[in-house]
Amino acid sequence: MIYRPINVLSCILVLLATQLLGCSMPFINNNNPEKDFARYVEDVFRLQNSVTSEIMALQENDEFNDNSGLLKAEQNMREACAALNEYVAKETDGDSISFFLRQRVQKSAIACEDSAKKVNLKLNRL
Repeated sequence: MIYRPINVLSCILVLLATQLLGCSMPFINNNNPEKDFARYVEDVFRLQNSVTSEIMALQENDEFNDNSGLLKAEQNMREACAALNEYVAKETDGDSISFFLRQRVQKSAIACEDSAKKVNLKLNRL
């Protein structure tokens, strides 16, 4: 039997590829990862978009007072959702979506959703 030493670089590449393919993403079902990812991204975008629309409507009111830190929370949400918004803009325009953008969206989607939920909670408390 011939033994070959394990190539460390090969092991690192396999581990990296596994992570890049999104195997650890909690919202992706292995039966249909593309469809699940698209559905999840759409749901998160709708939540974020709804919250943003509500804030815009509030700001039109002359009596709006941001004592709750709502606008700061919304700014944090916009930052957390930047990759998602870029993804949706490209998809809407029919542009191709790069592998790297998809990876950024996968890595930031949960933080985006959490931020949108925090903003939504602040809105509900007004």
